[in-house]
Amino acid sequence: MSETQKPKSHKLHHNRAEEVVNTFEWLITAFILAFFFRAFVMEAFRIPTGSMADTLMGAHFRLCCPQCGYKYEYGFDPREYKVPQDTVPAVNVVPPPTRCPSCGYYPSSGTAMSVSNGDRVLVLKCLYQFLEPKQWDVVVFKNPLEPQINFIKRLIGRPGETLEIIDGDIYVNGKISRKPPNVQEEQWMPVYDNDYQPVRPREGIFNRHAWRMPFNFANSGWEIDPNSPAKFQLNSPADQINTMSYDTSVGNDFRTAYAYDDVREYSRMPYCSDLMVRLYVASMASSGPSGRLGISLSKYQSTYKAWVDLKGEMVIARTQENADVILSSKPITISAMDKPIELKFANVDHQLIFEFGGEKLTHDLGLGPNDAGNRETNVLPQVNIFGSGKLTVSHLAIFRDIHYTDGPGRGRATEGNPMKLEKDEFFMLGDNSPNSADSRWWPENGKGNNRVSYRQGIVPREYLVGKAVFVYWPSGFKPFEKFRFSIVPNIGRMRFICGGSDKNP
Repeated sequence: MSETQKPKSHKLHHNRAEEVVNTFEWLITAFILAFFFRAFVMEAFRIPTGSMADTLMGAHFRLCCPQCGYKYEYGFDPREYKVPQDTVPAVNVVPPPTRCPSCGYYPSSGTAMSVSNGDRVLVLKCLYQFLEPKQWDVVVFKNPLEPQINFIKRLIGRPGETLEIIDGDIYVNGKISRKPPNVQEEQWMPVYDNDYQPVRPREGIFNRHAWRMPFNFANSGWEIDPNSPAKFQLNSPADQINTMSYDTSVGNDFRTAYAYDDVREYSRMPYCSDLMVRLYVASMASSGPSGRLGISLSKYQSTYKAWVDLKGEMVIARTQENADVILSSKPITISAMDKPIELKFANVDHQLIFEFGGEKLTHDLGLGPNDAGNRETNVLPQVNIFGSGKLTVSHLAIFRDIHYTDGPGRGRATEGNPMKLEKDEFFMLGDNSPNSADSRWWPENGKGNNRVSYRQGIVPREYLVGKAVFVYWPSGFKPFEKFRFSIVPNIGRMRFICGGSDKNP
């Protein structure tokens, strides 16, 4: 080897050493940035339990009604299968008895299936260092009873507020607290969806009987479309009102049952009278739209109606002494109805909300506990569809609102037992209210450093970890049946998590 070649080899060796050093520097820098990002900016968390279902899923069975095809989830309880807490079995297991939340079918148990892991969410950890938490935010926080464990719930109460749960609704300082529209949309739960029809209605058990159409339209002009069992038709004079009623003795009733929870608890649940009906309507009249279509919802002893006059008017009314007293109305323009138009009517949080196409009409019933009438919570709500003219109704479905329950015994912030939050105190509830260990029920004082003790039921500000913002990995799918891990992402269920808003609903 010549003398002129030695420096070149030495230089090459020197350059490689520098590359190795630079690589390690980048790796160390990346590790520090990742650690900083995880510690102060954003972190991933996995949902272990079903206390926030159906908003966020813990470990669960992914089910599909074998009769009507409606998809739903049922919570997995490790104790029932004798596996450690916060784990799922590696083998298929038989789920407990369940009920379809739409058609009411009780599938026969016996088929083993895999258990899906809980949702994985991204949490903004630094947000509450700069902004005050908003009511209805979904928050990760340290469990006051065991601060080494993280919980996730919905923030309901903030410092300085007095909270009370009355007939399932949240009251702050004596006034009902309405959910922001995006949160409300997330909270609607199915009672019945007419698009999902049982394929073998004479087989099996549907709410302890053979399946029957839960809408009663005897002695009216309504009938099932002969070409589609999921549609209804009306062919009557424009001035002749015809009514069909939802029959809770046949279909699912309005109790605050969760398909996610134990079916044995359903009969003990209270009624929820905050309801919403959605449907699509088209006019079959060759001479242009005529007649009307409307929905009536009852709450306690009051009945509220919303209808659209197809000549061009939206109306909200209250039935009083067999007469309709108009509460709100507005003219609209209807050019044609040869294609289905969405119509929705909701009675929620003491507010009547009526939507038709792109038009919206609302009426405020008031913010006080008795502004929607004397509270008679044992009165079963009623739902009716009424109309006149030549109409086709499709995609008819009924939903109920979330209903915060008292549960066993008298909890905190429940009716007659309001709770005043002091400085830096927050109150948390789970969306799966009957199956959530939250601020209502914590049995002991919270634990802090240096023997500090926090009041029962509150989450101190210093225990707030961050706001849950995105489900980045819903429970996925296995590439094949015997594969142990669900590594195929469920892209369709990736979603942002709705929280509080500065805008009034």
